[in-house]
Amino acid sequence: MNLILLAPEQVVSDDRYALNERQLKHIQQVLKKGQGDTLRVGVLNGAIGDAEFDAVQGEAVIQSLSIAPPKALPLELVLALPRPNMLKRTLMNITAMGVKTIHLLNSAKVEKSYWQSPVLTEASLHSYLIEGLEQARDTVLPTLHRQVRFRPFVEDILPTIMDGKIGLVAHPYQAEACPVALTEPSILAIGPEGGWNEFEMQKWGEAGMKTVHLGDRILKVETAVPVLLSRLYPAH
Repeated sequence: MNLILLAPEQVVSDDRYALNERQLKHIQQVLKKGQGDTLRVGVLNGAIGDAEFDAVQGEAVIQSLSIAPPKALPLELVLALPRPNMLKRTLMNITAMGVKTIHLLNSAKVEKSYWQSPVLTEASLHSYLIEGLEQARDTVLPTLHRQVRFRPFVEDILPTIMDGKIGLVAHPYQAEACPVALTEPSILAIGPEGGWNEFEMQKWGEAGMKTVHLGDRILKVETAVPVLLSRLYPAH
């Protein structure tokens, strides 16, 4: 936790925020902060600055909020729903790297049971995104969409969000090498562990998405995501 992220529901007064149990534990046991010490804080979807730790009341008293959050990555990510035990790490990494729009998409090789997993509750998903922001010292919460039907997304939704963007779909076969250091915004689609099937690749192509790969090695989704993002936008 590199930032104490304060949410609207924690407001006590104009300059005071009640710290939750998780934050207090981190401040006292990990950061070793005591009464009157300075904390690096950020307001959710707002600015970053300093606060004084009121250990008696369990509150953060804002001193300044003058630092803007890091720039967002100019990329919209479409991610075939990963296995539940991979979803938390993957979403945390995506958020920490600055992606602000995420579509979790169904695919032929995504197990139906994944969509019923408790990790997909609103509370769980929100907590993963918050942890990613805390890691990166960011405050701007990503927008997360659940797209449970592949074809309607590709045929109806994708065309409405592709305007002015480069469309890329990650696939290890019959593809070009992934570009490096894009200067334009993009949409990137990353498939499930077993990859996209033939029909799905056809639909991506019809939608104007260009197929790219990372070389001969087949990577797990949780590895491929940060590699692709870092390659496309290394300066961010």
